[in-house]
Amino acid sequence: MQPMDERAEQRGRSSREGLAERIASAIREDGVVEPIPGLHLTRASEPSGTIHGVSQPSLCVIAQGAKEVYLGDSRYRYDAQRYLLTTIELPVTARIVQASRERPYLAFRLELDEALVGSVMVEAGLPAPRSQGDAKALVVSALDSGLLDATLRLVELSGSPVEARVLVPLVKREIVFRLLMGEQGNRLRHLPMLGYSHSIAKAIGLLRKDFDQPLRIESIARELGMSSSSFHHHFKAITDMSPLQFQKQLRLQEARRMMLGENLDAASAGFRVGYGDASHFSRDYKKRFGISPARDAERLRANMGTIPAASTYSR
Repeated sequence: MQPMDERAEQRGRSSREGLAERIASAIREDGVVEPIPGLHLTRASEPSGTIHGVSQPSLCVIAQGAKEVYLGDSRYRYDAQRYLLTTIELPVTARIVQASRERPYLAFRLELDEALVGSVMVEAGLPAPRSQGDAKALVVSALDSGLLDATLRLVELSGSPVEARVLVPLVKREIVFRLLMGEQGNRLRHLPMLGYSHSIAKAIGLLRKDFDQPLRIESIARELGMSSSSFHHHFKAITDMSPLQFQKQLRLQEARRMMLGENLDAASAGFRVGYGDASHFSRDYKKRFGISPARDAERLRANMGTIPAASTYSR
């Protein structure tokens, strides 16, 4: 008779192989598909360059390959053994680090709806978090067999429209329940809740709306009913960035989009996003993207369709 640990390891390996096969079958060429609303499947046959985009509240599971995500000064690496959980929209940088023609990168991303998370919490009798100590908005954790099996069943249902209409909502609830009961459950509980994480989410919305305006920490903190020092502390605890760093990343990503999508020159794009000094904009841009804005815009236009100027991901 096989030891329990060995049987569990074999079951996990079988589930990962099954998930890889299902994703590979659903998406036969490199790219991203959405077979069910909110479910995104990704395939890549080679490591990617650096991708700049905005994360969404999501569960990200890799069936094959590996990826790194950078938020502020922190690096998060995940693969077939670990999942990525994000709970707030944040500007992040990522790259696929393991992929080949023989063993392509195959990944699953499920958007997490705060209403669904709140509903499952109520049904399961789970209390709201009392503090923001576990509110960090992005984390990597070990992928257990129950959660892996549920993701596999959801992908399987994507190929059966009749069954999907009835069973997909149930499997999504199971996935949310397993996340809430797992190692990162306390973090996920902040998604639909009031408290500091809700306040920081509101602050992020204000910063995204007025990213081109001067940053007024005191005004935002006052609107949230917090002191400036408390706001700064909690913002960084959740996002791994200061409000100023967050605003700067928003500005630079929007300037990049403008240069590509609206054909603006670097100075005009910098001015539109709030930079009064072109040389300051150019320095910040090169530090963020590794290339001057003018050269980056030229490169992006030459590779239109293959390099995203700004993307939403966490896949």
